[in-house]
Amino acid sequence: MNIMLFHSTYGPRPAVRAAADRLRAAGHEVWTPDLFEGRTFETVEEGMAFSDGIGKDELLKRAVLAAAPYSDRGLVYAGFSLGASVAQTLALGDEKARGLLLLHGTSDIAESASVDELPVQLHVAEPDQFETDDWLSAWYLQMQRTGADVEIYRYAGAGHVYTDPGLPDYDAEAAEATWKVALGFLDSL
Repeated sequence: MNIMLFHSTYGPRPAVRAAADRLRAAGHEVWTPDLFEGRTFETVEEGMAFSDGIGKDELLKRAVLAAAPYSDRGLVYAGFSLGASVAQTLALGDEKARGLLLLHGTSDIAESASVDELPVQLHVAEPDQFETDDWLSAWYLQMQRTGADVEIYRYAGAGHVYTDPGLPDYDAEAAEATWKVALGFLDSL
């Protein structure tokens, strides 16, 4: 599978490279675009301030430019938190997308969005201050309306970006469970 993996608001941290290596070891080709020009952050607030300074339109432009050379191959879009929202936006706009793997995040869905049974898998903490229960319920219904085939996995007690061993949110058990399910999802595409 060809996977475009987007980093979180923390930037292109070592955990993103480690995730890409894990996916490559499972036989996938993976690209990890750097939307922050090498900047990484220690707190979500710092990362969000930097991201807001770039602006959503510019981030999406950078993501589209990164994915464009490979989109004819039928990409699986994937991402962590902010990167998941970017991946979701690109996948819903790419008729050749093969799948969407969301780790720790979702995004608004355009009313006009439509896909043909796009496989979507979301892994998120429970509770998660950025992905509340009400939001996730509405998101799930909207994704189904688009025609996506959606699976949601919740991890009780995990922190927001629980797959990154360098962050306080890290939860080893939840991270391993996520990767096991996610690799199975990718193998099924």
